[in-house]
Amino acid sequence: MQRSVNNLVGYTISAKDGELGKVSEFYFDDHTWSIRYLVVETGSWLSERKVLIPHSALGLADWKSDTFQVNLTMEQVRNSPDTDTKKTVSRQHEIDLFNHYGLPVYWGDVFNDGNVGIIPFPDMITNATTPKDNELPKTIKGDPHLRSTKNVEGYHIHANDGEIGHVEDYIVDDKKWNLCFIVVDTHNWLQGRKVLVSPHWIKQIDWSEEKVYVNLSQESIKNSPEFDSTQEIGKDYESKLLNYYGEVFKPVKN
Repeated sequence: MQRSVNNLVGYTISAKDGELGKVSEFYFDDHTWSIRYLVVETGSWLSERKVLIPHSALGLADWKSDTFQVNLTMEQVRNSPDTDTKKTVSRQHEIDLFNHYGLPVYWGDVFNDGNVGIIPFPDMITNATTPKDNELPKTIKGDPHLRSTKNVEGYHIHANDGEIGHVEDYIVDDKKWNLCFIVVDTHNWLQGRKVLVSPHWIKQIDWSEEKVYVNLSQESIKNSPEFDSTQEIGKDYESKLLNYYGEVFKPVKN
């Protein structure tokens, strides 16, 4: 099922032996647009410390009680490497984190293609690599390309012929944990309409200027099916997008 990322903020994270805290944001990979980590505010039991929980540690989700189960203990989280969520998470920190939790890494031998900020966007598939002999390499070079969902909210969206709005939210597939769409608020241009933009249509992101460039015209976005955030994204809505954009839009297969 596809869900609003903002609606998942505040979900309770439950370890094997107790409650860890609440989700405050997510980190996603800006090359594949896959969720990699949940940022959890631990509250008083861990002195308000924020911790990173790899999405691969997630167990079952209880959507009725707004709870994510994780296959970790509170002691494991207590002793996990400190993370400064105000700074870029380095690949070395990721290695330390995965070593600590004993989880398989998600990256391969070649990661950084040198095109930081220019998104090649391959098929949205999470490639998990199991470490040989249960050990991870001590060092791996390269930018992990992690971005905060909270920090990217508000980025300006530019079509081929001008600005159309700003990032308000994201739509995530709760099985694959891929960001399928960006929710664009066009209130300064289309009188409050919200539309969905697929990461497949992004041609460039200027991280320093906080701008997202999509390979669509203002007119095509203006006439696209309106997104109603109070309704689920079902097959009917996807069909409308498919019929409207034709071959430009290719829904992710489950």
